[in-house]
Amino acid sequence: MSRTARAQLVRYSRLAHERGLTAAFGGNLSVRLGDRVFIKATGAVMDEMNEAQVAVIDMNGNQLSGVRPSSEYRLHLAVYRKRSDVRAIAHLHPPYSIAVSALLGGELPIITPEAELYLGKIPIAPFRPAGTEELAEVTSEALRKADAVLMARHGIVTVGKSLREAFYKAELVEESAKLWYLSEKR
Repeated sequence: MSRTARAQLVRYSRLAHERGLTAAFGGNLSVRLGDRVFIKATGAVMDEMNEAQVAVIDMNGNQLSGVRPSSEYRLHLAVYRKRSDVRAIAHLHPPYSIAVSALLGGELPIITPEAELYLGKIPIAPFRPAGTEELAEVTSEALRKADAVLMARHGIVTVGKSLREAFYKAELVEESAKLWYLSEKR
């Protein structure tokens, strides 16, 4: 099962870059298997990811592999602790979502039927510095009753029962942000 988690992280990391949901080092994905979390290693480039660049940590943040986890591991752990139903997380830096998070407060308006069906609402968490406990707290709190959140001036976080589900929710968030932005700029 751990081999499958590693392969999925590589696949969806590369796909995120390919689809313009993040650039270079930005963003990170994780999968939870029991009390272990598989997460992108610090410094790994999304479109060059390989299985050796997947770190493994426990739910206390202790490193179980020879690779250091992303600096956003606190964010992933905070979400997993608050949402026992979540098995995978996508934290990405899509351009429209970041732009919209700087323009709006509260929530991103839901425009499409797909976003309404699969996301329901998309709150905007206040800005906190990357990699901090504060960021982990405000973001995980926003995800308590939502499956997607915009992080002000930073990116997005989506959750799911699988990495596939979390990834496609991230695409829906970016589509929603893009549609809102384009409709406001007419």
